[in-house]
Amino acid sequence: MGLDELRKEIDSIDAQIVELLKQRARCVHGVGEIKKADGAPTFVPERETALIAKLMKLNNGELPEKSLLSIYRQIVSCSFLLEGNMKIGYLGPEGTWSHQAALSRFGESVELFAYPSFREVFTAVERGQINYGVIPIENSTDGSVTQAMDLLGSTNLRICAQMHQSVQNCLMASIPREEIRTIYSHPQVLGQCRLWLQHNFPQAEQVPTASTTAAAKLARERAAEGAAALGSELAAKLNNLPVLETRIQDKATNTTRFAVIGNQSTKPSALDRTTICFGVPHTPGSLADILMILKKHHVNIYCIDSRPTRDVAWEYLFYIDVEGHESCEPLKSCLAELHTKCPMFKVLGSYPEH
Repeated sequence: MGLDELRKEIDSIDAQIVELLKQRARCVHGVGEIKKADGAPTFVPERETALIAKLMKLNNGELPEKSLLSIYRQIVSCSFLLEGNMKIGYLGPEGTWSHQAALSRFGESVELFAYPSFREVFTAVERGQINYGVIPIENSTDGSVTQAMDLLGSTNLRICAQMHQSVQNCLMASIPREEIRTIYSHPQVLGQCRLWLQHNFPQAEQVPTASTTAAAKLARERAAEGAAALGSELAAKLNNLPVLETRIQDKATNTTRFAVIGNQSTKPSALDRTTICFGVPHTPGSLADILMILKKHHVNIYCIDSRPTRDVAWEYLFYIDVEGHESCEPLKSCLAELHTKCPMFKVLGSYPEH
């Protein structure tokens, strides 16, 4: 088949794709009307998880998985728009890793709103100003995002879904490297690049900022004072800053886990994770007793962290991610027993692991 024939074949296939997308859109609109009548949520993470698994099976490795997922992310994002406009909040401003995570999860057909703090993201969801919030909760290099965890423990919102965002930080500045005297960035990013900073800029002052985009703005405004910033290449682009070096994080596999927070409970999927928060009596062995309950029910623990209660000095709340869904055994019975043993106990959400 010659070039002209192949191009005609491609044109014909494109026409079929558009027609099929229109048919899909009509079905999606019908689904949206039924959901509205039933008061059901537009965002159904367990349905998305099943869809992705089906796509991977149908693809059978022929197309690049990342490309196929990117295409369907925008198709699903269009579905959100057709079912009823969806509003998503994130820790702003534009260009932050939270912004990129929101785009990766919900696509470009939803309305995105930037908020200056975690608390304001939570408040906007609680007040119904937005449907969901996207917040970072854990980094593979620097551990838990403590402010986000504290807010999860003190709110009635739940984790509905999660996603993993590869974090590739860069050094940005409008001045030469040898003139850099101050480096701005979010505390998490400074932590992720700790060794790189010690090796490359041991004398530079490290100044924490509210976001990587705020850091980029300061680097641009205070260039004459020797300012630079660490953050994403998108933040550099939005602030017209040259990228002096890329992939500066200490770990090449640096990844941040983001949570989607909302008012709904996610139904079981094929593989789920549950996050719980609890306190224990201030007596010897009390935490060990709780962990033994998990062992007795054969519940696997992904991670465990602790945070001060802020009510009583030197007393703590524990955050644990476990395998399973709160409505399914063996976790269901395990959580019921834990509830009777802990003076404070709360399920923060069950959601698909992938």
